Amino acid sequence: QVQLVESGGGLVQPGGSLTLSCAASGSFFSIGAMGWYRQASGKQRELVATITRAGSISYADSVKGRFTISRDNAKNTVYLQMNSLRPEDTAVYYCNADSRSRVGIVLAVTWGQGTQVTVPS
Repeated sequence: QVQLVESGGGLVQPGGSLTLSCAASGSFFSIGAMGWYRQASGKQRELVATITRAGSISYADSVKGRFTISRDNAKNTVYLQMNSLRPEDTAVYYCNADSRSRVGIVLAVTWGQGTQVTVPS
């Protein structure tokens, strides 16, 4: 089983920056794709950014140019550097990762517990 532990959320003024971290632990052969999603109050969860083990990255249009996703495969950790934060970025941010077998088959998809990011208007 995989556990994901997120950290780094908080309250930041508009235009400010935050960095989120998410570390995977537990019993697995390897971690494949990792990503960040967010869910604002009363809205559906949405994709923010994803990164494959090889480093291929995708972003939601709303965060392109402001957020940067990265990962450290040796630490099984994914990061989300968030710059130029806006009130509309306020949400609970969730980490997501898939664990894989020796031959690359996805065995499970795990979610973190979420971390709150608040940007007041």
